[in-house]
Amino acid sequence: MAKSDDILATLKILIIGQSGVGKSSLLLRFTDDVFDPDQPATIGVDFKVKTLDVEGNLVKLAIWDTAGQERFRTLTPSYYRGAQGAILVYDVSSRQSFERLDPWLQELNNYSTKSNIVKMLVGNKIDKERVVSREEGLQFARRHAMLFIEASAKSREGVQCAFEELVQKIIQTPGLWESDSQSSAGLSLREDQSSQYGSYCSC
Repeated sequence: MAKSDDILATLKILIIGQSGVGKSSLLLRFTDDVFDPDQPATIGVDFKVKTLDVEGNLVKLAIWDTAGQERFRTLTPSYYRGAQGAILVYDVSSRQSFERLDPWLQELNNYSTKSNIVKMLVGNKIDKERVVSREEGLQFARRHAMLFIEASAKSREGVQCAFEELVQKIIQTPGLWESDSQSSAGLSLREDQSSQYGSYCSC
């Protein structure tokens, strides 16, 4: 168990997107390495904490998973406040979930209190027959200066990588996470490890 003084930073990460795209499944796979095909829809907000070792630096993640249904949108402003990273999820087997990305991105831009919040687009459910090509996802991510990865909560593919790459990018973004008392000295993250858009993870 990591001691609190070993933790480099505590980061707030959001997972957003349409209902049914697998946000909760991605979170559960990442935090508990579990997949439940009958995962119930999130009611309001779910919240999990996980400590991640990124290039020898321990980072504590507070990950917020929000309901995709409209009736829970009253939670929105407080949900976005102070977040350093956001994962926008769509389902590669659902054209509608991809076409609905713009309103979610607009909401993120409207409510985020950090102008340099790191955004990642995740195309989930690549274990299914796809109707949205990888190239379409990559183009959307490039257009909006987002990291991009495809994943499957069911098969594990890409899930760990998605969170690791997002955290790496946050740590590499000056002023996004450090408090006044913290110094970024001693960080061993390699600046060239991920491009601004389009992630080709080798995990």
